[in-house]
Amino acid sequence: MAIPHAQPGEVVDVQPLGASLADAMTRTLFKTKNVEVVRVVMQAGKEIHEHRAPGEIVVQCLEGRIAFTALGKTREFGADQLLYLAAGEAHSVRCIENASFLLTILLHG
Repeated sequence: MAIPHAQPGEVVDVQPLGASLADAMTRTLFKTKNVEVVRVVMQAGKEIHEHRAPGEIVVQCLEGRIAFTALGKTREFGADQLLYLAAGEAHSVRCIENASFLLTILLHG
């Protein structure tokens, strides 16, 4: 059974997960031909190895702390901070503290 995505006009809760962060899973909140928004949940010590996204991305940390490597630099950031990256740039993510973040991919379909 497919996990339902948000419908146009539907309000989506993206507040920090707090105590339930340890048991939460990554979930796509919505996806259209032009944009995809995913709430990524990572545990401390986990990594997403270097890859490229098909479009521009915005990574907004909701809680915890992550290290994002791109453009020859590693930047650590946490809650209430975000990072933008152009389409096709190689990047990787390492989770420093249990974290959740919004990943927005702008797809030029």
